[in-house]
Amino acid sequence: MFARVYSATVLGIQGIDVEVEVDIANGLPYFEISGLAASTVREARNRVKSAVKNSGYSFPLQRITVNLAPADVRKAGSMLDLAIAIGILLGSGQVTIQSGLANWIFLGELSLDGKLRPLHGLFPMIIAAKQAGFAGAVIPASCEEDVERARLPIVRVATLKECVACCSLSDNALQAFCRSSESKGSRFNQTEQTIETTCFSDVKGQHHVKRAMEVAAAGSHHLTMVGPPGTGKTMMARRFPAILPSLDEEQSLIVDTIYSACGLLSERWKQAPYPPFRAPHASITRAGMIGGGTFPTPGEMSLSHLGVLFLDEWPEFSRNVLEAMRQPLEDGYITLVRREGKLSFPCHLLLVSTFNPCFCGFYGFETDSQPCKCSPNEIKRYWKRLSGPMLDRMDIQVEVPRVRIDDMRKDEPITTDMMRERVQAARERQVHRYSGTKIQANSQVSGRWLTHYIPLSSTVQAWLSALYQTSGISNRSYDKIIKLARTIADLENSQHVCEEHIAEAFQYRALDQKQWKEKI
Repeated sequence: MFARVYSATVLGIQGIDVEVEVDIANGLPYFEISGLAASTVREARNRVKSAVKNSGYSFPLQRITVNLAPADVRKAGSMLDLAIAIGILLGSGQVTIQSGLANWIFLGELSLDGKLRPLHGLFPMIIAAKQAGFAGAVIPASCEEDVERARLPIVRVATLKECVACCSLSDNALQAFCRSSESKGSRFNQTEQTIETTCFSDVKGQHHVKRAMEVAAAGSHHLTMVGPPGTGKTMMARRFPAILPSLDEEQSLIVDTIYSACGLLSERWKQAPYPPFRAPHASITRAGMIGGGTFPTPGEMSLSHLGVLFLDEWPEFSRNVLEAMRQPLEDGYITLVRREGKLSFPCHLLLVSTFNPCFCGFYGFETDSQPCKCSPNEIKRYWKRLSGPMLDRMDIQVEVPRVRIDDMRKDEPITTDMMRERVQAARERQVHRYSGTKIQANSQVSGRWLTHYIPLSSTVQAWLSALYQTSGISNRSYDKIIKLARTIADLENSQHVCEEHIAEAFQYRALDQKQWKEKI
């Protein structure tokens, strides 16, 4: 006999619908799975056989052939176990689907006793099923992912036997079962998530750096901070996500889909409702940063999508890793080409980095008690770890000097809530300006849209041209200064870009200035 059920798998961060075809024919006992199945899928033969028997059903001692279509797409993972088991029970005549479950997908890993284990990657599979027109999905009851947000009917079952019982329900009974299943919900929805939020009022002084962070958050500009050790660079960087606008429902679903595909959704829950914040160690590999592997998975750049990627001690990262980041920072996505095909991962992120000016950390910030101990050659070797093109891609470059003792004793008036309120107001002005386009922030404006959305008066244009001629900045830096000035104007609720906005934006290109070029 022949049976057909539906399931799904994950390729990268995309859900792939899978048609599970089961044929049971006379012959010597044989169980084969075809359709470019990975070892985790082929091992389902043992799990399914034991789960069917231990659930009270008989496993047919015949020739069983399972085909996973489309056959040219590689399938990996254990989420196909439930669909294979249901297909075998349908093909052997032990189960008959009486309800609308015939147009549902079945997802779940079977234990040997017939229980369903939790899965990761449910979000992309559920979204793919919805886009393909399926009526609903059957998933393990132990899954904590809030997949009901995808607005597809969901039935949560704990065992194979419970799933078989659902197949005999009428459509009305099935709808009631869906509602009771949703009431179970995920653990994430049932428990109130509390997040310890630190405040910028803990950071004494450094008002110019906090202002630079406001500008970076308001326009989604990349930010780098350079200064001696212990001046608060990392402290401020870890508080930075708190001043960013919260993600809307659509953006949050996109981010959760990426984390779900990587099995890291619990880490994402700890950061909600803020945008993602990733801080990889300097020992990270190229594949860990941009993604890769035998079965390509997203890297830290994609996990930072619509959020912040923080690189502490920037020069300590591998040159190979940093150079691989250059193109994705500009494009907003990463394309990996493998034998199976081409995969694309999104990475619209805000890069924040910190580093010291030399190995000892005090060159350019010396005091009588803390002189720089590095030789000129050591300083040059240190700065050669950072390529010019990468530095040029950092929109805002600020120095973070030591804080005076008088400022250390004062109460800090600038709080996270104050900064977040100003950033939110500036973002709302940008949303209104770029309505009807894919542009979400000033940093994403490029090409002919730059002069269209950010017009400059003749006076401002002449002044900016003079700065360009005397400073020797690149064309990219010239455009970045214009976009920075537009963000500063948004923070000041100014309709036009003025000279003072250009002047402040130019000050944020500290590493382009002559004083730093002389040092390295």
